[in-house]
Amino acid sequence: MKPRWLPLACATLLLGACATSPTGRPQLMMVSDAQMSQMGLTAFNTLRKQGKFVDAPRERAYASCVANALIAVLPPPWNTQAWEVQIVGDDSANAFALPGGRIGVNRGMFKVATDQNQLAVVLGHELSHVVARHGAERVSDNYVAQGAVLAGTVYAASRGTDAGRAAAALGAGAELGILLPFSRTQESEADELGLRYMARAGFDPRAAAVLWQKMEQQGGSRVPAFLSTHPSPAHRAQTLAAEAQQLMPAYQQARAGGRAPNCRM
Repeated sequence: MKPRWLPLACATLLLGACATSPTGRPQLMMVSDAQMSQMGLTAFNTLRKQGKFVDAPRERAYASCVANALIAVLPPPWNTQAWEVQIVGDDSANAFALPGGRIGVNRGMFKVATDQNQLAVVLGHELSHVVARHGAERVSDNYVAQGAVLAGTVYAASRGTDAGRAAAALGAGAELGILLPFSRTQESEADELGLRYMARAGFDPRAAAVLWQKMEQQGGSRVPAFLSTHPSPAHRAQTLAAEAQQLMPAYQQARAGGRAPNCRM
């Protein structure tokens, strides 16, 4: 949940930096879309120079097919932007979308998302981060957190407290109290938006719960829920299953209207 001070801050000192997400949530925006696009392109090109992308024409064509179907139903300007899809030579189940029109899908993702609907869950979620400007929001949140740590450190030093220890403690407090809660909110918001987009694109939104049940079965140690930037897979699957039922009319309407992706690898 967004801290209570944000609406007040928006109404006073930061009025010009406030925005609203596609779900109606207030956001703090201190960087422009152009700046974020440049950051995204720089990050993507760095991965390219590091040789992270692999020559996998079948996987790339398949991922591009799913991505293009989703992009077609995104709001402007993202639905008319030129997007590039690359396959990352990594066996972990992960994917990302960056401002500037870049998408990366780990090879390991195809072992978990085993059909077009499940892959649409992943890519719809990642594209939603871009549409909702979560990257810009995270950068803005970091600016606020850094300012709070700096102010607290200066105050602590003026009171005779060790500045280094104060900065470390305040930094941890800022991360737990400000940055991570924002990320959990953003993840849930991207889940919600991603389901909307995949249903409108003709992908079955019921695949979301199936995918996250499979992700939970991957096992492995997990950090405590309050320290995680993602909702727990079990809770996520339950929430998405309920939301998917509400989106079935939109999915059926899309299929009846000719949006019927047939992406295969």
